[in-house]
Amino acid sequence: MLYKAPIPGLPDPRPRKPFRIAVAGFHIESVSFLPVASTWDDFEQVALRGDRIVEELRGTNTVMGGFIDVCEQDSVELVPLVHTALGAVGPATDEAVRRYADEMAVSVRALPDLDGVLLFLHGACWTASYPDPERFIIDTVRGVLGKDKPLIVALDYHGNIDADTLKNATAAFAYRKSPHTDTGDTGRRAALCMLRTLRGEISPAWAIAKPGVLVPSIFSATALRPLADIIEEGQRIEHDSQHYTDISLMAGFSYADAHNAGFSALCVTDSDPARAQRIADHLSERVWRERHALYRPFDVYTAESAVSRACAGLTRREAKGRPYVLVEHADRMNDSTYLLAELLKRRVARAAVPFLWDAAAAQRAFDAGVGAMVKLQLGGHSSEKAGPTLDVIARVLWAGPKSYRVSGCYMHGMPVDLGMTALLDVDGVSVSVVSAFAFAVDGDAFGVFGLRPEDFDIIVLRSKTHFRAFYQGLAEEILIVDTPDHGVADLRLLPYERLDTLRVFPLAPETSTHRATEDRQKSKPPHRSNRTA
Repeated sequence: MLYKAPIPGLPDPRPRKPFRIAVAGFHIESVSFLPVASTWDDFEQVALRGDRIVEELRGTNTVMGGFIDVCEQDSVELVPLVHTALGAVGPATDEAVRRYADEMAVSVRALPDLDGVLLFLHGACWTASYPDPERFIIDTVRGVLGKDKPLIVALDYHGNIDADTLKNATAAFAYRKSPHTDTGDTGRRAALCMLRTLRGEISPAWAIAKPGVLVPSIFSATALRPLADIIEEGQRIEHDSQHYTDISLMAGFSYADAHNAGFSALCVTDSDPARAQRIADHLSERVWRERHALYRPFDVYTAESAVSRACAGLTRREAKGRPYVLVEHADRMNDSTYLLAELLKRRVARAAVPFLWDAAAAQRAFDAGVGAMVKLQLGGHSSEKAGPTLDVIARVLWAGPKSYRVSGCYMHGMPVDLGMTALLDVDGVSVSVVSAFAFAVDGDAFGVFGLRPEDFDIIVLRSKTHFRAFYQGLAEEILIVDTPDHGVADLRLLPYERLDTLRVFPLAPETSTHRATEDRQKSKPPHRSNRTA
């Protein structure tokens, strides 16, 4: 608890007891249309608790790493509770959300002398029964923390939120970049707000506005214009502000069928909710005006046309060291086979498909041994939309358990455990198969096998935006490939049920104005002060 200095305007001469702050995280980006949900057991495979959170994530470019960095620099007594993150997969089970929320609540209740709680949540979790899982977690923790202590949340740029989500949060901060190279900075922003609030320097007030706009994830990269221009305007407003101001423009996640899916403009100020709302409304209005350009800033290819373009480019000129990067963005589980099938059909050599998720194939390759020729049924296991399961004969180049720490800027230092892994040669195409879902967004997907991306002429990725941090300057050309998987570029093809399709672009009929103001009036955020005497 804070106390007032005995003489107004002068620092308190008494030594300050270190603040005691709990940290916890629950992170999943849910494609609600996928048929398989992540269970509590799935989350437990990557869960960290207590001191292991600090040991594993200190110094990493992650939200939790940012929390730890600020708290340790300020000699905060850090109380790590639980942290689990599965990344971009399918839904979560109700049980998983409930058990982690309950675990956080039980831990906080057992620590009555806490000064505050820092939470890391994605914002696009989806379950069968919870309309807003992140709101459920925030509300559960607030219920035991009490109304007067700060609860500050860090969110993913692709989170789907509204004012109700954050109703019981003191303040919230989201990534500003996609690729998410600023995850650590986001944790630091949240933690610094916590410390300034506890010291009585600021009293956070936040506001949110929703323009009613959806975009495919592949078009949410923050370097793409006009999105980059809108974000830059927010940064200028923040920089020119005379008082504390923090702005997060969130693209949302269109593949979670949530009532609050889509863009959000979030602003945090010091004791000025009206100003926060004006800023959020202004940026929201601009998103609405630019909705057509935001939705489709460039064309996409079919698997056939993308491979044809890459092969034609290789025929015209030597591209060694400058690979063509084909992004199979609609694949949400890293096991789509559309591009791999096309490469094999055309007998394309010097191509690579890194980190294909296929635990059974990895185990069979390991059992066969290095150098063996093994028959495999490869990929296409997650759903009927993931492409055909391919019957192949592959040479095993390497096989065994594999783990590493990320060397690239996205999630730098984060530990990755691929489980049983194998590097295969399939008719001249290099395919690495892994047992655990992992992003192949930088050179690590090749470096762990002693290879380099520059060794290949064509590389197939399954990323949405994160690959750009590494490949934008390396690739001869990046071709975005649309396939009939669960993450299609045409959002009008998705079977939304919870989302009111009559209220969001591009699903709704065109209107001249958007409904951000109307929606905001239905659910106004509170102005919560956390100064205590």
